Formats: sequence, structure tokens, C-alpha cells
Amino acid sequence: MMLREIRRYIRMRGQTSLADLATHLDSSPDAVRGMLDVWVRKGKIGRLARSSRCGTACAGCAAAMVEIYYWKEDDCDPPSTNCSSGPA
Repeated sequence: MMLREIRRYIRMRGQTSLADLATHLDSSPDAVRGMLDVWVRKGKIGRLARSSRCGTACAGCAAAMVEIYYWKEDDCDPPSTNCSSGPA
């Protein structure tokens, strides 16, 4: 059930942070990360490569805030590159 909800939520949004998804599912980031790993192993979800900071000067963001996942559509590149079917 949770795996289906993860699929539905990420497909609907295109991409989301681990923190946002954990809040949506009312679960811990570690538990959600484990469920995301199922979809990652199946090749359906990808994780965007991000630095450990969100880009602001304070460097105080939690790791779950900058851990971004996206739904892979066919052989499309991650949304941070030139994917026309994913979010910009």
C-alpha cells in the first residue's frame, strides 16, 4: 500500500524531497528511504545528485530536505537536465 502511494505521489509531483514525502506519508525519513529503495532498485525512481547543502549560506538544512527523488519516465534524463517530459 505504501509503495503504491509513493509511486502515486512522486508521479503526480514529478519530484519531491525525502522530507516532503515523509511528511505526506506520516512516517520517518529513514522508513520512507527504505521504501524508496525498492523503487530505485526497480529503476522506476531516481535520486538527484545534490550537494549536502540547499544552496543558501546558512548550511543548516537537514539532509532529508536536500535528498530529492523523481519518477523516471521511459529513458528520460533526470529533471535537472534536459528532460522535456519531467518538471523543470
